[in-house]
Amino acid sequence: MSPREYKPRAGADGRVSSTPPFRATLARSAGLFAAFRKEQTDPDHFYGTLARDTVAQLRSYAPLSGAVVVDVGGGPGYFADELRAAGARCVCVDADTAELRLRDGELPDTAVLGSALDLPVRTGSVDVCLSSNVLEHVPDPRGMAAEMVRAARPGGLVFLSYTLWLSPWGGHETSPWHYLGGRYAAERYARRTGRRPKNDFGRTMFAVSATEMIRWARSCADAEVVAILPRYLPDWMRHVVRVPLLREIVTWNLLLVLRKRTEAEATAD
Repeated sequence: MSPREYKPRAGADGRVSSTPPFRATLARSAGLFAAFRKEQTDPDHFYGTLARDTVAQLRSYAPLSGAVVVDVGGGPGYFADELRAAGARCVCVDADTAELRLRDGELPDTAVLGSALDLPVRTGSVDVCLSSNVLEHVPDPRGMAAEMVRAARPGGLVFLSYTLWLSPWGGHETSPWHYLGGRYAAERYARRTGRRPKNDFGRTMFAVSATEMIRWARSCADAEVVAILPRYLPDWMRHVVRVPLLREIVTWNLLLVLRKRTEAEATAD
């Protein structure tokens, strides 16, 4: 099944958002990559910028006013804050209490401790299930994606993005040495800094390709593909995801947007 244009339905309050349409421009890409360079030195700026951009992009697929949203692996809550500002009711699920406490040392009121591979969420209970840059940190990426589909209500949206292993930042702080192998890159980082990397290959970071998850998305019986996009790149580069191998390097960060099938649709198929 090929991706199609998706027109947002009315939100939980009965209204369709009048927010200006999202535009993936070159200027937007330049701004994101500029913020990306400050991830280590100014995380508030980087994650705040990324969260605002993500919510703007998400709004082009689903109205957020009154929507129930689960942010999978949202850590200290940058995305949750922006989602609430857009009118959504958001819960952040994360397995790492240290990540949840990163900003002020306190657990956010709307945070739930839980695994992305076994979400503490009822089946079919949320309007939007979102995850940004978490999939590469779980040992079973397809299992996590399936859990997100399970949690979404029939007709609900799954918005899932992650960093590709063969992209320039695939090894995170161990890049670009990950091109010589993830374990080599992690050991080199440990020798150079005297500590293990936060994103330690085989423990807290794994090699996930575009091909693996695109195949999973297209074969998912419970959801249909809405869009497959290079998340950070301008719209005129969207077709790079169709080119095997090239997409693994150039796409950088892959975005999968899925819609949970209704019971009637599933039966018809």
